[in-house]
Amino acid sequence: MMLAAQPVIPITSTQSASPPPPPSSVAEYSFNSHISSPTAVQLRSRSANGAKTTKQSFKIRQATIDDAPAIAELGAKVFSTTYGFSIPTVDLKAYLDVAFSESTVEEYIRSPRTHLIVACAGGQGEGDGGKIIAFAQLAEGSSEACIEDLESIVELQRLYVDADHHGIGVGKALEREMEDMARLMAYRILWLGVWEGNFKAHKVYETFGFTKVGEREFKMGKCIQTGWIMIKDL
Repeated sequence: MMLAAQPVIPITSTQSASPPPPPSSVAEYSFNSHISSPTAVQLRSRSANGAKTTKQSFKIRQATIDDAPAIAELGAKVFSTTYGFSIPTVDLKAYLDVAFSESTVEEYIRSPRTHLIVACAGGQGEGDGGKIIAFAQLAEGSSEACIEDLESIVELQRLYVDADHHGIGVGKALEREMEDMARLMAYRILWLGVWEGNFKAHKVYETFGFTKVGEREFKMGKCIQTGWIMIKDL
């Protein structure tokens, strides 16, 4: 399941009041110390590195460079399932080749302004049996016209869950972790863009507490799509 619609190129936000900490200070805090409060699912145990394992047999942790191939593959798979029927195949392929290339994902992981977390099933990570089944991405410095006057905002840029793992609470758990991370960085509003035709995602985000405040157009190949802009107070 893909919840958040693929964003357009981020527009630099102009907010000035109550700015978040500079990227250097944000990047220094320990991620595993952040993943310590209960998420949407009950915790079962804690692994040696402090990451959490749940009763649903998935674990949430920070993404690493080694995860780039799996994230790229999952992102392309979910995106194709969600959008494939609505745009020409050639446009879809051209978009996926750029947006979900391993090099693009690696750039996101390395960027101090983009924060990725993954949910792994089973083991501790890809290397020892823990397949990545979902991921979420938080992006600083992006905005849209309908929310450009809001202060201290940060974008939930992606929330992708493999269709084989729907219904176990992984999407909700990732969204909660993104909320907690945004609060730690002193943001007060979480926003996202979601395709107007993704009705299931609309309902999911509404249950998470998001409200529609506007719309935007985004381009994939030669196709113009419309997305909702939704926000949530933190």
